[in-house]
Amino acid sequence: MTKNIMIVGVGGQGTLLTSRILGGITQDAGYDVKLSEVHGMAQRGGSVVTFVRYGEQVAEPIVEEGQADVLIAFEQLEALRYAHFLKKDGVLIVNEQRIEPITVVTGAAQYPENILEGLAQKHTVYQMDAMAEAKKLGNSKVFNIIILGMAAKHMDFSEEAWLNVIEKTVPPKTVEINQKAFLTGYNS
Repeated sequence: MTKNIMIVGVGGQGTLLTSRILGGITQDAGYDVKLSEVHGMAQRGGSVVTFVRYGEQVAEPIVEEGQADVLIAFEQLEALRYAHFLKKDGVLIVNEQRIEPITVVTGAAQYPENILEGLAQKHTVYQMDAMAEAKKLGNSKVFNIIILGMAAKHMDFSEEAWLNVIEKTVPPKTVEINQKAFLTGYNS
């Protein structure tokens, strides 16, 4: 059985690192893994989507609409934008952060209100202000790993396996803070 995970955010939020960690843990567990990254205007804060599919044998990397088991969203509007990819019994893990797109900043559009409440009416939503938690740890850059920790509770890998793959994937000087960040989300 193939598992489908999507990671969505905006450029600079760590979606690619998160997908490398997911790819690493699934590969370490002996699964066939396919990754695909879709960049919008990532360099300018645009949407970034990463698909991670794993199982006994995976033919293609793209997750189709209505097929994601887990959708990891690093920003509320991105969660809203991609929620239709979730399966009926899928879970949505969301960082509560709001990043206003250029259309909102320039006044051409308004940022939607009550996004998470609306999503919770249709989906199983787990949310956290991961940026605030990351700042408590002393490094705002690890908020993505906190969200990954929350998502990890909805996947079939041990805490030890996650910590090992983080150690192998992140730069050596950041291993400790990334493992702490992961445990912050995992134990929430």
